[in-house]
Amino acid sequence: MTLTLALELLALGLSAGFLAGLLGIGGGMLMVPFLTFILDQRGVEPGLAVKMAIATSMATIMFTSLSSVRAHHRRGAVRWDLVKGLAPGILAGGLLAGAGLFSIIKGAWLALLFALFVSFSGWQMLRNKRPAPSRQMPGPAGQFGAGSGIGLLSGLVGAGGGFASVPFMVWCNVPVHAAVATSAALGFPIALANTAGYVVGGWSQPPALPGAAGYLYLPALALIAAASVTMAPIGARVAHAMDVAQLKKAFATLLFALAAYMLYKGLSGL
Repeated sequence: MTLTLALELLALGLSAGFLAGLLGIGGGMLMVPFLTFILDQRGVEPGLAVKMAIATSMATIMFTSLSSVRAHHRRGAVRWDLVKGLAPGILAGGLLAGAGLFSIIKGAWLALLFALFVSFSGWQMLRNKRPAPSRQMPGPAGQFGAGSGIGLLSGLVGAGGGFASVPFMVWCNVPVHAAVATSAALGFPIALANTAGYVVGGWSQPPALPGAAGYLYLPALALIAAASVTMAPIGARVAHAMDVAQLKKAFATLLFALAAYMLYKGLSGL
């Protein structure tokens, strides 16, 4: 590994960790486009670069999530009742995505799927439409179904689920700070299930680069995880200092920028 690559990965980890704490997104929405670019520049086939970026990003979220949720929990913001209700579905959806669908879907289509859902989530947050006052989180069956969808989508696009879980919880009248904190807690089961799936699905994948194991790029995983866990608590502190409107605007702006890049990568790979 070159010094330039190591510095790029460390900078990416610091940025991803900060955003994981700030917005509850696990950092995957930042990591996937940038890791795709880094791998592409090192000669990895574009479709495989997208898959490796998604898998490596998801694996780092296991570490980032633990650091982020600890900071949010200290402020009493995590809705553990919602974590308990959504996590079983998330595990089921994540395993289905990582071990099954991920390995058979073309990388370009995964990039387009990433762009589509990230754009929709950004639009939902930016339009700031107030949910019906009577709307609440669904019961156990509904939470399992919602969790399954979040886990499935997260596994296919390599994000921690915040792009879907935060807008969903806000739509169900969960306050945005609590939604961000709860999404951070949900990042761990999402990452655990999907990473296990990627390991199974990429077991026979020949290494694309030195240090690659199937779809996982282990040097990036180590450096990004080490850097991100130091910044996630700082992002969480900043999130609690921001007002709701600022937090939603920051979330949406980031999503649109990253969606644009992945749309470009998806279209160029078809």
